[in-house]
Amino acid sequence: MRMHDLLEAAARDKGTALAIIDHDGARHSWADMAAGAAAARAALAARGVRPGDRVVIVLENSAAMLAWLFGASQLGAVVSPVNARLTGPELERIVSHADAAAVVFTVDTGPAPRAHAEAFAAERAEGPVGAVAITVRPGAEALPPEDDPARQVGILLYTSGTTGQPKGAMLSQTAMVASAAASREARDLVSDDLVYLALPMSHVFGLATILAVTTTQAAARLEARFDVARLFAALDHEITVLPAVPQMHAQLFHHARAQGARRYQGRSLRYVSSGGAPLDPAWKREAEAFYGLPLQNGYGLTESASGVCMTRNALGDPDISVGVPMLGSELRVNLEAPGASPAEGIGEVEVGGPQVMLGYFRDPVATAAALTGDGWLRTGDLGRFDKDGRLHLVGRSKEMIIHSGFNVYPAEVEAALTEHPGVILAAVVGRRVEGNEEVVGFVTCTPEAGVSEEALRDFLRDRLAPYKVPSRIVIAGALPAAPTGKILKAQLLAHFAEALEA
Repeated sequence: MRMHDLLEAAARDKGTALAIIDHDGARHSWADMAAGAAAARAALAARGVRPGDRVVIVLENSAAMLAWLFGASQLGAVVSPVNARLTGPELERIVSHADAAAVVFTVDTGPAPRAHAEAFAAERAEGPVGAVAITVRPGAEALPPEDDPARQVGILLYTSGTTGQPKGAMLSQTAMVASAAASREARDLVSDDLVYLALPMSHVFGLATILAVTTTQAAARLEARFDVARLFAALDHEITVLPAVPQMHAQLFHHARAQGARRYQGRSLRYVSSGGAPLDPAWKREAEAFYGLPLQNGYGLTESASGVCMTRNALGDPDISVGVPMLGSELRVNLEAPGASPAEGIGEVEVGGPQVMLGYFRDPVATAAALTGDGWLRTGDLGRFDKDGRLHLVGRSKEMIIHSGFNVYPAEVEAALTEHPGVILAAVVGRRVEGNEEVVGFVTCTPEAGVSEEALRDFLRDRLAPYKVPSRIVIAGALPAAPTGKILKAQLLAHFAEALEA
């Protein structure tokens, strides 16, 4: 089975049913989406796109984007979804590395994709569920044909195009269908569900979610970009499932308070989940108090086609693990990997199953480093299993801080910081100093908190061993973040260099 088979089944079984509430409020059925995909396929074929060619979609969430994804899949092309908020040079690097035969822009979603379309001299193309602009790039080399969907690349998703040499994870058609099935099963999705999707479909979390909606033949409300006021308003309009990253939840709680709402007042919401970034105990308690529902936590990666494990906790359960393996996933911990602490059962998390990537596009060296000899994915994340088989993440092996000979896991320090009632977000990194590595924290706080750096350090001294307490804590109005809301840790030290020297 391939991604477009999910759409074709939905159009056949529930053609007149609601599929998408678009970013502009337009409503589209599954039959509409199938018509949009057919038109996109024809438009690509007319421009010479062949099976195995790469089609880059520069996007903000929209029905048009989804139609072109499915249309390219029908043609046998490989889709590379890219966030429209990348800079011009960042996008150029990805398009060049992917050797794209065509580039599609969701021009009706906002100024960012329109600006890129103009830079590429793209031509507008109308469709049944919205317009795009498209440009072709002659001379692209197509991938060889594959009859087996487990070997056919369906999605090429870039993981580091904004920070250096692009690295594209090749996700097979089977991987994406398996990811959709796992997401559906973990959330108990049914055809009557309406899923709120502000997570960008250029990110594996958002992409897996929309495919789960398709395989369930449910419906999704799309937002071109996250806006906390729009989310707050949407919760009163039949939304049943809300997947988000922790930062989105945190912004919602504070926005709701500003509107005089202490908790969710609607009746339709039945499932709330968090993923894409670590979840700390304070956020979990705050979320459950606000929603009146258990907050389920999960873990996944671009290279695993999204989620590999998820919790199924009851309301009030203090568990802050990332849960147990999802449908089709296998997990193990390598106690011999760099950064491991065998005495504590901490090692590198490795993932197996049909959703694991085929490798990195035209990068055999990176592929060999990421995949084990038996085809498991080395995640670079450190974790341990508890007695109930739940996975607890303690940090990235590359992010682990060695301070005065002791291992410091940033996630633990971040969780302690966000226990403070005035802290909204926290990020912790290591900074090289002569003969050592120091722990440095960055936080955003509520305006009324009035906390100081020293007060936060005093707060931590009651909760952490002395070697884990940051030598510096920068209090900022905002932290550099990706479009998903995920904090860009690699930018923190440079971004706040002046504050750290003060």
